[in-house]
Amino acid sequence: MAGRDETPRRVVVNREGPILVEGPVEVVADDGTTTRSDRFVVAICACRRSRAYPW
Repeated sequence: MAGRDETPRRVVVNREGPILVEGPVEVVADDGTTTRSDRFVVAICACRRSRAYPW
């Protein structure tokens, strides 16, 4: 993909916690909605129990 940063994003999967992704990121939910975060590191809930799901 031309013009895109070739540096891979770091994703850290924690057995007891959220998935940590180096930002910025866009998350596409199963209903098709897209949410963007420009933070340095984003915590993504994998259990769906977060009040602010997917964050």
